[in-house]
Amino acid sequence: MLLKRYTGNLLLLILLFLLLAFFFLGDVFIPKAIDFSDYPMLHSVFVVFLGLFLESIPFLFLGAIASSFIQLFISEEIIQRMIPKRPLTAIFAAIAAALIIPVCECAIIPVVRRLIQKGVPVHAGVVLLVTAPILNVIVFGSTYYAFQNNPSILYGRIILCVLTAIIAGLFIHIFSTKDVVKEDKVELVQGHVHDSQSSKWTSFIDHTSQEFFMVGRYFIIGALFASVFQVFMDRSVMADIGQAPIKGTALMMGIAFVLSLCSSADAFVAASFSHSFLPGSILGFLVFGPMLDLKNVLIMMSCFKRSFVVTYVLLIFAVVFSLCLIAGGLISKGGF
Repeated sequence: MLLKRYTGNLLLLILLFLLLAFFFLGDVFIPKAIDFSDYPMLHSVFVVFLGLFLESIPFLFLGAIASSFIQLFISEEIIQRMIPKRPLTAIFAAIAAALIIPVCECAIIPVVRRLIQKGVPVHAGVVLLVTAPILNVIVFGSTYYAFQNNPSILYGRIILCVLTAIIAGLFIHIFSTKDVVKEDKVELVQGHVHDSQSSKWTSFIDHTSQEFFMVGRYFIIGALFASVFQVFMDRSVMADIGQAPIKGTALMMGIAFVLSLCSSADAFVAASFSHSFLPGSILGFLVFGPMLDLKNVLIMMSCFKRSFVVTYVLLIFAVVFSLCLIAGGLISKGGF
């Protein structure tokens, strides 16, 4: 199993270098008989994709390192002791705890499940699900870098994340039951398993490589989709939808759900849409995506009961959609 895992990583690394070599050296080594000048739009897709890819790689790598550190050196018991039992206090304590849990939306789900099983209130667990993928240094840095000329997007992402967490946490505390976790004996969503004889540093390197390639696969697919979308989408249609607050926000939230990007690098994809969509719609992409996407809904279904997942999905969509419309109006009037 270990050999198979490392072989898969090696093949992915080779493919990565081949991809980069194709982009940088393709014009030199591709036979002259193949004339790509007849396909300018294809060339544009490559250029847009390469820009997204190269900008995001450092943040993907930093996110993988941070996730590995949390996984190996910070126990769930430490986080549990930080979260009190009182509802309001627990919500704000969970928001504070999210600042030291720089993991993606997939990695946080099994962690929250175990915390709830150990006694952490359900509403505090929901706050962690909402805030952990966004409120950390890695995501802050990538969002700042991607939107240097538009700081309202950075501030808006953080403010809307906190507001969503508070509203969702209070709602879950009032209306949800405590029995939300599936009590399956077999863990359907497993972390990375390490040999008990391995050193901490060996485990750290192994976990980091696994995290990087797992997240990187989703990002490459998402970046490629965004590149094709940007190049081939009819600009008039894009302008019509993008300049309509309700349609544009709904569309960007839907795109974020389907792309399932890692929050440490999704800002670069969002920035590629910023010329066609209003700030409120961009915030919908940046806030909704880390909280809910296709892959983490599937993971949630394996960890939590269906009724809770349905409630969570509808609640987060309604809250984020409403807040983004309000935020978009404020930004257009000079707010944030």
